[in-house]
Amino acid sequence: MTTTGDDRTTAMTGPWWWERWRGAALDAGLTVLSAAECGAEGVAFARDAGLPVPVGVGFGVLAGAALLIRRRWPIAVVLISIAITPAQMGVLLTVVGLYTLAASELPRRIIAALAGMSMAGTLVVALVRANQDMAEGSPAIGSEFIPFFAVTAAVGVTAPPVLLGLYVGARRRLVEGMRERADSLERELQLLAERAEERAEWARNEERTRIAREMHDVVAHRVSLMVVHAAALQAVARKDPEKAVRNAALVGDMGRQALTELREMLGVLRTVDGTKAKTERSAEPLPLAAVGFAAAAAASRAVDDDGPDGPSLAELDELVGQSRAAGMAVDLSVEGEPRDYAADVEQTAYRVVQEALTNVHKHAAGAKTYVRLAHRHAEIAMQVENEPPPEADASADARLPSGGNGLVGMKERVMGLGGVFVSGPTDGGGFRVSAVLPAQVVAAG
Repeated sequence: MTTTGDDRTTAMTGPWWWERWRGAALDAGLTVLSAAECGAEGVAFARDAGLPVPVGVGFGVLAGAALLIRRRWPIAVVLISIAITPAQMGVLLTVVGLYTLAASELPRRIIAALAGMSMAGTLVVALVRANQDMAEGSPAIGSEFIPFFAVTAAVGVTAPPVLLGLYVGARRRLVEGMRERADSLERELQLLAERAEERAEWARNEERTRIAREMHDVVAHRVSLMVVHAAALQAVARKDPEKAVRNAALVGDMGRQALTELREMLGVLRTVDGTKAKTERSAEPLPLAAVGFAAAAAASRAVDDDGPDGPSLAELDELVGQSRAAGMAVDLSVEGEPRDYAADVEQTAYRVVQEALTNVHKHAAGAKTYVRLAHRHAEIAMQVENEPPPEADASADARLPSGGNGLVGMKERVMGLGGVFVSGPTDGGGFRVSAVLPAQVVAAG
C-alpha cells in the first residue's frame, strides 16, 4: 500500500527507493530468480547466435537483474523484457514487469502501449518458434494450430499480469482515497470540536457577564436603599424616634428582600455547578454533538433563566415607592396604554429604571428625580432624569461606593434586545438616562 505527502516520507523505512525492507527483500528474491532464469536461457541464446556461452549467460543474468529496479523504473523493466523477447528469455521478467507497470500510477495509454508491444513481441516469437519446430520435424502441434498456439501464449503471458496489476492499482488508489478522506474527516471533526469549545467558552463568558449584571442589579439597589435609610436613621434617631423606627423597619424589609433574591440566584448557581460537577465526574466523554448542544443551551440560558418570575413593569410603582420612602423626591409619569410585553423586555425596562434610581441615590442624594415611561406603537421608552443635588442632605453622609458597572450593564441589556441607550449629564447640572426598547407584545389568550 502506498502513502502520499508527509505520510509517505514517514513510511520510508527501507533502503534506497523501497518503502520497507520487506519490499526490498521480495524484489531481491525475484531478481535472483529472474537472473538465474535468463542466465540459463542465455546458453541456448548463445548457441543459436553463435556467441560464446559465457557471453550469453552474462547477457541473460544482466537482463534478468533489471527486475531489481521495477518499483522505481517500471517502464525500463518492460522495455528490457520486450528487447530480450527475440532471445526467448525473460518470462518472469516480462510477467513481473507488466504487473508492476499496470499497478503503477502511470497513464493508462502508456500501460496499454507497452502491454501491446509486449504481446506483439511474444506473439511473433511464438509464431517463429512454432514454425522452427515444425521445420525441424517436431510433432508437437499441427500447422493449423500454430496461430492459436501463438495467440494463446501471447495472451497468457501478457493479459493476466496486466489485469492483476490494474486491479491491485485500483484497489490501492481506492484505499488511499479512503485514507485521505478519513484524515480529512478527522481534521474536520477536530475543527468542529475546537469551534464547539470556543462556543462553550463564549457561552461561559456570557453567563459570567449575565450573573455579574444580575448580582449588581439585585444587590446594588437594595443595599443602596439600606445604606440611605441607615444614614437617615442615624440622623433622626434622637430627634424623631418614630421616624427612626420606620426607617429601621424599612432597612429590615430591604435586607430581607435582598437576601431572598440572593438565595434564589445562589440556588440557580448551585444547580448549575452540581450539574457541571456530575458531568465532570462522568468517565465517558461527551459526543461532539452534545458539546455543541451544551454550548448553544448555555448561550441561550441568559434568556431562559430569567423566566416569567423576574421583575416586570407592574412592580414599577413599588420600586418608585421604595425610593420615596428613602427620602428621594420621585415623580413618576406614564404615557400610553400599558400592554403585556415579552418577559425580557419588561425585565430590561425595570432594571434600567432601577439602576438609574440607584445611581441617583449614590451620586445625587436628595435630588428631585423624574421617571417617565411611554408606551408607544412599536416601542417602549423610559427616561430617568434628576436635578442637581442640594448643597446639603442628611443622606449625603452615606458615602455609597460605585464600581462604574451600572451604566455598562444597562447598555448591555438594552443593546442585547436591539434597543437604543443614551446617558449623560444635562445642561442644568443633573443627569439623564434614556432607553428605547422594541415592543415585543405577548398575544392575549
